[in-house]
Amino acid sequence: MHRRNKFPSQVALAVFVVLTSAAVAQSYPAPQQNQQGQAAASAPAGQQANQPAQAQPQAQPQAPANPPGKSVDTIQMAPGQQPQEPTRQGDTFTFHKDVEEVVLYATVVDDKGHIITDLPKTAFSVFEDGQPREIKLVERKDVPVALGIVIDNSGSMREKRDRVNIAALDLVKASNPDDKVFVVNFNDSYYLDQDFTGNIPMLREALDKIESRGGTALYDAVVASADYLEKSSSQLEARDKIQKKVLFVVTDGEDNMSTETLEQTVRRLSDQNGPTVYTIGILDKEDRTRKAKRALQALAEQTGGLSFLPKDATEVDEIARTVARDIRSQYVIVFKKPANDTAPGYRQIKVIARAPNHKNLQVRTLSGYYAGQNRASR
Repeated sequence: MHRRNKFPSQVALAVFVVLTSAAVAQSYPAPQQNQQGQAAASAPAGQQANQPAQAQPQAQPQAPANPPGKSVDTIQMAPGQQPQEPTRQGDTFTFHKDVEEVVLYATVVDDKGHIITDLPKTAFSVFEDGQPREIKLVERKDVPVALGIVIDNSGSMREKRDRVNIAALDLVKASNPDDKVFVVNFNDSYYLDQDFTGNIPMLREALDKIESRGGTALYDAVVASADYLEKSSSQLEARDKIQKKVLFVVTDGEDNMSTETLEQTVRRLSDQNGPTVYTIGILDKEDRTRKAKRALQALAEQTGGLSFLPKDATEVDEIARTVARDIRSQYVIVFKKPANDTAPGYRQIKVIARAPNHKNLQVRTLSGYYAGQNRASR
């Protein structure tokens, strides 16, 4: 029997957020300092696995109080790991997170929305805070990813989950066969129902853990999933040669239960080497979901992903296949930072692509990142 492992909650960061969309920036002012933090998520003795633990101020992350089995805390960053120079073996480029370099994952489309995959390095220009940067590598290669499937399990999703589960599995089937995937189901809390695997039956079993009750803690689930990807990075790179990280998020409503705010969540996703986020909002009643739409768009746009707002769950399967194509068609762009650029803080990113045979090329990548900060090491 598969056991549910509840993520350890993280202490909320008190920061000001830079949002890429002017509309979003106007709608969401910079957050004030969070004095409460988040609670450790371990369930006390006697508490049911599907009930969240009571929040305690400023608690540190703890191991989940589950019976023996694999916990999210069993994968940690390798102690004493040192940055290394990037290397190339044959036609494969391996990036070792050199502190003087930044890796971008970018999708390029033409004026008709067609994905373009044949551009040379010379077609690209990268600007950081408005200053041109030296590009060391541009490579278009279908590389495996660490993929988190994060799905709303609240009461309003009851009639939609079957179609969403089919779409999630079709996403995996259409993706790189070497991808490693984990599943998080969330309602008023969030649960790791499947650790990293490529096994379709195991993923199906995790997706079938449908409870459809409670509220929507979307932001908490996204932050916990991003943290889990970061904590797992070292082992995924060493064991599976996976460096690229993606979150696929499906919900049908506005967040109404999270400790994290939208601003704090976008800020977390903006950490250097954060995941690309794809969001699907199966939203009802326009007047009640305007805020939910803006939130899903902000999560995707900041990270270089896409946000989809289908009219109903019947469209989710085709969207999932579109996401799989998008992930597999991205360029890896590595650029060099100036030697004196050592201060922590936000860096705005803009990538431009020009080619003789293509008009009005648009590059979708993360719009900025916070340098010199690593959530997993905190």
